[in-house]
Amino acid sequence: MKFSPHTVRTTLATPLGPMTLAATDTALVGAWFDGQQHQPSFDAWPVQAQHPLLHAAGQQLQEYFAGQRQHFDLPLDLSGGTAFQQAVWARLQTIASGGTVSYGHISQQIHNPAAVRAVGAAVGRNPISIIVPCHRVLGAHGALTGYAGGLERKIALLKLESPV
Repeated sequence: MKFSPHTVRTTLATPLGPMTLAATDTALVGAWFDGQQHQPSFDAWPVQAQHPLLHAAGQQLQEYFAGQRQHFDLPLDLSGGTAFQQAVWARLQTIASGGTVSYGHISQQIHNPAAVRAVGAAVGRNPISIIVPCHRVLGAHGALTGYAGGLERKIALLKLESPV
């Protein structure tokens, strides 16, 4: 992933553990749980807790965790990924809250049915957890397979979104 040299960050406490949020002046570029696989080094990004986009993202995520939000309204910048990753991440954004799809389904949607494993790799490298809902992707036959933030978090997120 490539990130702007003007990226700033903050930390958000969530019920599933701390998250680091990152943004530029124009868009959110990252949301990672602490210790998440494939997260970048944050050392070069200054902390700016009062940044308007980081504040808005934090507020919307808190509403999500409180069960008060199903959709996010934030400008996103996913341009740091490859064209293939960006296609996968765009498809992730079409999965409705409470819904799930398989890796194979996404590979069909992006017109590359043989790319199931590559889709899995792109999903795992999604830089904007929850907001770009990679947790809604399941293995074949609904199997709960990997999540870069940890399988226990994936289960918790799916449970939070499931209709009661």
